[in-house]
Amino acid sequence: MKKLIYLLTTCLLITMGYGCSKEEKIGLTVDPNAPAPTQVTDVKVKSQPGGAILTYKLPVDPNLSYIKAVYEIRPGIYREAKSSIFTDTLTLVGYGDVQEREVKIFSVGKNQKESEPLSMKFTPLTPAILSAFETLKMNPTFGGVSLNLENIVRGNLTIKVIVDSTGLNTWAPVNAFYTSAEKAYFAARGLKPVERKFGVYLEDRWNNRSDTLIKDLTPFMEELITKETFKEVKLPGDTYLFVESYSMPRIWDNKFQYNIFATPHTSSMPQWFTFDMGKKVVISRFKEWQYHENVYSGSSVKRFELWGSNNPDADGGWNNWELLGRFNSFKPSGSPQGVHTQDDVNYAINNGEDFEMPVGQVPAVRYLRFKTLETFSGGKQVVITELSFWGQVVQ
Repeated sequence: MKKLIYLLTTCLLITMGYGCSKEEKIGLTVDPNAPAPTQVTDVKVKSQPGGAILTYKLPVDPNLSYIKAVYEIRPGIYREAKSSIFTDTLTLVGYGDVQEREVKIFSVGKNQKESEPLSMKFTPLTPAILSAFETLKMNPTFGGVSLNLENIVRGNLTIKVIVDSTGLNTWAPVNAFYTSAEKAYFAARGLKPVERKFGVYLEDRWNNRSDTLIKDLTPFMEELITKETFKEVKLPGDTYLFVESYSMPRIWDNKFQYNIFATPHTSSMPQWFTFDMGKKVVISRFKEWQYHENVYSGSSVKRFELWGSNNPDADGGWNNWELLGRFNSFKPSGSPQGVHTQDDVNYAINNGEDFEMPVGQVPAVRYLRFKTLETFSGGKQVVITELSFWGQVVQ
């Protein structure tokens, strides 16, 4: 009896396996003699910045596998776009100009036979690489050159800075920056205050390249201010109390991650702290690093003021203080709170937010007062990872 049951079970499994195998083969059968599918119909083209969106009606053909578009983005450089039989849309990308273009659309069968091409002509809208270049500005800044642009279509762009290293049109790379933000600001630093010819151009991910903006510029003189002489000053009204071991001196120790200054949640707002740089400095710019767990959120500083003095009021007052500048945190991506990109992380956490002082308008000061007006959470705790300053030491 057991042998009979075993035999029947074995036969049943073999039969099921054969049936499944046969069914799978039937489902994958391709007729090599089937003609190519007919062309798509009712094609509509909607131009986009640097591309286009094609919509169409699919042919009714059991042999149809997918739709393919072939197009030339630059002389000799072709791209393909494909879409399945479950959609009626093709997206074309990669154009770097606004010239009239041609795209050829093919219906492709399961046997890889292609229909005759259906040709359509259109003109892409202005691509990001051209619209952004029209807004591109390059100017001298402290220790280098600054770059500003508007990227209204939020294209993925590379900004490349070059310099004539010999004065004989021998161009060498200085730095490259990457952005997809609507507005972008970068500065190429570490350059000597010597007049030279600088250039800047844009590239996109399809290797399209803009013209080159060339200017004779002289970077402003500056140096990194050493922090060995920095020390905290405790004045009436200041918020110098801290949570656990996260005291004020941590913001000038050149250490990051969890090495932060964190004030208590019970502090008031606005709040400020004071420190002595140990020498008089004309500040040209400074960086503030956000806490890596609060990227444009939580207790990170959103709005603040920087004040300077050479003789702080002993009672903690403001009579002997001068406002050096009001500043707002800048988020490269422009995304809403709670959402951040790698551009945001690089700027606020890895590189530090960059704040520039007005040229020629900042006095030499020894004492600084950092006044927080608002954090991203709207709470009363302030957390700062590090502060660094550049400028010229006067005394």
